[in-house]
Formats: sequence, structure tokens, C-alpha cells
Amino acid sequence: MMRPVRPADYARLVALAAIWGAAFIFMRVAAPVLGAAWTAELRVLVGGLALLAWLRLGGFDPGLRAHWRAYLIVGAAGIAAPFALYSFAAGHAPASLLAIVNATSPIFGLAWNASFRDERVTLRKAAGLALGVAGVALVARPEGGTGGGPMFGWAVAAALAACCFYGVVGVLIKRFAQGVPSKGLAVGNQLAAAVVLIPLLPLLPPAAMPSALVIANMLALALLASGVAFVLYFRLIADLGATRALTVTYLIPLFGLLWGWLFLGETLPAQALAGGLLILGGTALVTRG
Repeated sequence: MMRPVRPADYARLVALAAIWGAAFIFMRVAAPVLGAAWTAELRVLVGGLALLAWLRLGGFDPGLRAHWRAYLIVGAAGIAAPFALYSFAAGHAPASLLAIVNATSPIFGLAWNASFRDERVTLRKAAGLALGVAGVALVARPEGGTGGGPMFGWAVAAALAACCFYGVVGVLIKRFAQGVPSKGLAVGNQLAAAVVLIPLLPLLPPAAMPSALVIANMLALALLASGVAFVLYFRLIADLGATRALTVTYLIPLFGLLWGWLFLGETLPAQALAGGLLILGGTALVTRG
């Protein structure tokens, strides 16, 4: 029997959504200067090392040597690829729009799980997939004030590709990371992703010397979105279970819109907001039942 949700659980859930919603703001500031490769690399390297230090202080050993293969596979597909893709997208599309697109991750997860016969597609889940596709079609249109430019379409495509990579994580964990502790995955995957991204660094150098503002946003992205956020997330999974912890997906776009408006002056047209509602509706159908 699941225990009731307590006020502290709600507080952690809201805090996690606020941090992950802010991650798109941090990327939007840092990525145009540092570039996709360096933004993703610094995020996982600094965040992973900080999380490793925190876990070690608590007496937890993530077993980096014992589980290196699992960390490498899941870290490459579930962190290195999507973080680099999102960092590229953040250089060419509004942060609030990317936060909305991020809600498609569970929809891609259903598609991957169904492809590997890990999950059955019911009529309700199929309706969720259709709603998600319709929502993406609205969000991906550059007309109407979303800041569309020559790279806008590529930015949306990169964000969707990142969500597709997020969606396959469950399949990879089931096949390659059975028995690996969740805290170990949180830190091991990030450090493995840092290794995977190294060859891209000399090929995609920063565009300019980062300012103090860019450095501050980069540190916030690493320490908050890839450090503190994982601590909150796995605490929620331990207390509430994975399914109820997944409700954070519904809150992230709301915070992404709020932070984008407050700190970057972003506004989205009605069609993008309508698309976001369709995506959230599709996500709700896919993740419930």
C-alpha cells in the first residue's frame, strides 16, 4: 500500500520542477557563448563530481568500476546525447518553448517500450501519442513570435531528438543496468557522459570568453539541475515510487514559462501554448494507466 503524499513531498516535487524548469533558462544564457559541447560537458562533469562528493560523504559507493559498462551505455544515450542536443537547441529557441517540448519525453518512452515489447499500447495511450504529435506540430511552427529564425526548426528537432533519447533510458536500464542502485546511476551516468563528450570539445570550441553571468548560469546548471535535482528526484522515488515522482513532468513546463517570462522576457504565442496543453494532455494519458 502506498503511503499518503505529505507536505514535505509536495515541497520537494515543486522544488524539483522549479529547478528543472530553470535549467532551460541556464542553458539559454550559457549555450550561445560556450556552445553545445562545452555546455553539456561542464554540466555533467561539475554536477557529477559534486554529486559524487556528496554521496561519498554519506558513505555511499556508486561502484564506478563494477558498473562502468552500465554507466557508459545509459550515460551516453540518456545524458550525453540529450544534454548536448538541448544545449544546441538552447542557442536557437526560447527556453520556455524547450521546457514545453521536454514534456514529450514520457510519450517517446511509451513508443520505445512498445517497440521492445516492454509495455502494451492501450487505446488511451494511443490517444496520448496522437495528442502529443498534434501538440508538437503546433509548438514547432516558428510563426507568431516564438523567435523563429533560420535555425529554429533545427532547434526544435534537436529538442525532440533529446526527448527521444530520454525515452529510451528505461529500456536501456532494464537491459543493461539491472541491480545498479539508483543513486549510482545518478552519478555514474553523468561521469560517463563527461567522458563520452570529451572528443567533441576541440571540434566545437566556445564562441567567446564567458562573462560572469554566463559562468554563474553554467554553475547553476551543473550544481542545481544536475546535482541537487537528482538528490530530490531519487528521494521522491524512494518515498513515493517512480510513477508518482514522474508527475514532475507536468510542472516543469509551467516553471519554464514562468522563469522565461521573469528572467528573459520571453512570451509565447497562443498556438505554442495550445500545443503545450496538448502535449501535457498526451503525457497524462500515456503515464496514467
